[in-house]
Amino acid sequence: MNRSHTSSTTDERIALWVKQANLSSKTKVEFLAGDASDRRFARIIPPKNQTSILVVHNDSIDPTQLPMLQVTELFRKLPVSVPKIHDVVPELGIVVVEDLGDTTLESAVSNSTTEQRSRYYQEAVNIIVTIQRGSQRSSTTDNVAFTVALDFDKLLFELNFFVEHFLINYLGRRVPRNVQERLDDEFQKLASEMSQEPRVLCHRDFHSRNLMVYKSRLYVIDLQDARMGPDTYDLASLLRDSYMELPTAEIEQLLALYSQLMNISDASAFRDRFIRASLQRNLKALGTFGYQTTLKGKTRYLKAIPLTLKYLHKTLTTAPRYQGLHETLSLLVPELAPS
Repeated sequence: MNRSHTSSTTDERIALWVKQANLSSKTKVEFLAGDASDRRFARIIPPKNQTSILVVHNDSIDPTQLPMLQVTELFRKLPVSVPKIHDVVPELGIVVVEDLGDTTLESAVSNSTTEQRSRYYQEAVNIIVTIQRGSQRSSTTDNVAFTVALDFDKLLFELNFFVEHFLINYLGRRVPRNVQERLDDEFQKLASEMSQEPRVLCHRDFHSRNLMVYKSRLYVIDLQDARMGPDTYDLASLLRDSYMELPTAEIEQLLALYSQLMNISDASAFRDRFIRASLQRNLKALGTFGYQTTLKGKTRYLKAIPLTLKYLHKTLTTAPRYQGLHETLSLLVPELAPS
């Protein structure tokens, strides 16, 4: 392995890849907005050839151990539409993938009719069902997605991440010991209940910015964190999406669609699971936004905070079981106070 490659800057490694790929010196490199990870993304635009996307990791990569490659292959077989992997260059830490363009579900819906939006979201729910059903057939494999889970420890870690990075670091709140103890009790209850639910394969970040509209259908990206988890987790990610607000009636229709497709018989228990997943998911998202803003300087996430707080307030208001959590959070976040 050539260590000088991995210690080079992203620009230098991309330039070396362009040279190794025998592309024209006139090839353009367009850096794209990244996700919450430390990876960089670049569109390669040769003068004549087809464009592609480079996923550039911080260090060299082992293709046999890279979750992105394993999960892409798994999803492809389910089948779920995912970008094709064109090449992997381990020593440069680069994965070359199919260019799906720039139209996310978020951007497509912002310019669509109600009917078009409904069609896209129904397709998205069907993708969740495909992932869950397909995983039931494939879970005997040694794919990394089946070896990790949204278990009690992971769920609780994410809830505590919210306290550290949203309440303390972002909002600047001082959390008194007695309030922290109440939060600990409520978070442990929430994580415990979710961890005892039946597990299915989850994308884990299934929202409007990780679904691309390409060739008139949805493609799934950013899937390297797929893992086992509660059946309503991806639904909560989609329907309580920090970047996209859907009408309540439409959300109810989509929940009903999922229930029908998955033959859900106990509607009350299903609703309880969705509420729990929504609470945990939105709290986790706020922790991520606080972390990315205060420690990473990625201020683009600030716009997503008000909608996430709105979702959280709505869910807490309609969930008497979590009245204690609602009251405790309201002491620290005025936006969450009962109306």
